[in-house]
Amino acid sequence: METKKRVYIGLLVGSMLIVALLAGAIWYLIQNRNFILGKILLTIIIAALGAIFILVGTGVLAIVVMIIKSKSIPSLENFTRIANEILFPVTLITGKIAGISKEKILRSYIAVNNNLVKSKKLLLDGRQVMILLPHCLQDSECPHKITADISNCKRCHKCSVCDLIDLGEKYHAVVKVATGGTLARKYIEEIKPRGVVAVACERDLSMGIQDASEIPVIGVLNCRPNGPCINTNVDLDKVEQALKTICEGG
Repeated sequence: METKKRVYIGLLVGSMLIVALLAGAIWYLIQNRNFILGKILLTIIIAALGAIFILVGTGVLAIVVMIIKSKSIPSLENFTRIANEILFPVTLITGKIAGISKEKILRSYIAVNNNLVKSKKLLLDGRQVMILLPHCLQDSECPHKITADISNCKRCHKCSVCDLIDLGEKYHAVVKVATGGTLARKYIEEIKPRGVVAVACERDLSMGIQDASEIPVIGVLNCRPNGPCINTNVDLDKVEQALKTICEGG
């Protein structure tokens, strides 16, 4: 596994240890309380934490095995999803304690997610795929509103949007531009794609991957030569590679 994937996986394991320590602390309290009601309540809590620990432990182990083998295990995919949903916020706290930047953790999370999607070896028709773009890719001085309709783009080549439209046409994928998570979710609900190639920053990509839940999302980080949220760019080769990963004949 590449180093950037190891960051998130290491934090997943560290987060599990934190849960285990919490369970141990509660168990210690159980052994040192005199009230029966308190013991019953704490016993229920420790049992619940134990069940969660086994559940997420299975999910983390499945993530590692899938990455190493580059092969999905369908029977364990729900475990990996639940493990990520439960431990993701804990990994951010664990990473902060360990002195790892949030941006680095999110990049690692996106890399792990992309690897898991690749392991599924999807063969989707391009028309089942949506390319989801942030509005900050559009030239900030452009007067044409492409969030309402991507065809409003005049293909002046002042930004990368026209090239991304070309990619969408090449793979017969739906191309949409969103101003934020609410509009992105609306597009997913309306179009119901079976796979998404999303371009955004670390924060928006990680949130979008979690929001999409069971829909496979390949995340491609944008480039920000002018800072966040204005006149950003993206490596077109990486977007096309992501399309090839999930499209039939790619």
